[in-house]
Amino acid sequence: MELQQTIGFLKTPALWDSELLEVTQFNFPEIDISNFIPKQIPNNLRLGHQIEHIFHQLITQQNEYEVLLFNEPIRNENRTLGELDFIIKNTKTNIYYHIELTYKFYLIDFSNTDPIHQLIGPNKKDSFYQKLTKIKEKQFKLLHSIEACKLLIKNNLNNLLINSQTCFKAQLFIPYFNKEKPIIPFKKESIFGYWISYTNFKHDTFFAHKFYIPTKKEWVVKPHENVAYKTQQNIHSEIEEMINRKRSPMVWLKSENNDYSKLFIVWW
Repeated sequence: MELQQTIGFLKTPALWDSELLEVTQFNFPEIDISNFIPKQIPNNLRLGHQIEHIFHQLITQQNEYEVLLFNEPIRNENRTLGELDFIIKNTKTNIYYHIELTYKFYLIDFSNTDPIHQLIGPNKKDSFYQKLTKIKEKQFKLLHSIEACKLLIKNNLNNLLINSQTCFKAQLFIPYFNKEKPIIPFKKESIFGYWISYTNFKHDTFFAHKFYIPTKKEWVVKPHENVAYKTQQNIHSEIEEMINRKRSPMVWLKSENNDYSKLFIVWW
């Protein structure tokens, strides 16, 4: 599974190029994983922390960057103020970077006319704009806190010489019946599937399809045939139970022609 997750991570492009709302995207290096053997990642970690381990393993596979700090908590006495995801050094240019890593799954809601506010979480509990604001206003600024400066000094680092950037990857999902709209400033290559309301999912459009509910760990992975797919009728009770708990499940969709895609079924 770790190798499939790694491939999924690498095949997910940066959500935007260069700079967006004063947040600069980290240019993740090209990495050859033909001989890469990933280390096992604990299953009890949240998906975001699993992705951090994948980033760490990949970035240390090549000679361009050196990882100086990884998942470093910043504390004020007994209170944790936050965490620095990565401090890395480009060994060729001697430039230091503070990288905040984000891997998200967003639905595109075209009812909002502002593209920056169109990306929302499957359960409507978060949004792209909220996350980007948190990166800029909290996570980047944490580097310059008194507590962080003390930690950096202990590691012979100067916060004024470190560039804060984000490695922000996301899989985007467009409305199933409303597919052809531009998503600028985001990349079209970031679209990985569709979303649909639970009411519309029960439509006979899907009677001939088969479905699989992936684990959260599999969300990053490209759908494939080596899992147990079920008919709409047989999987309905599992999906209904999640919908009743106001959870929007991701399913892998297998068509009559053996084409595979991802689909979020939303409760709202």
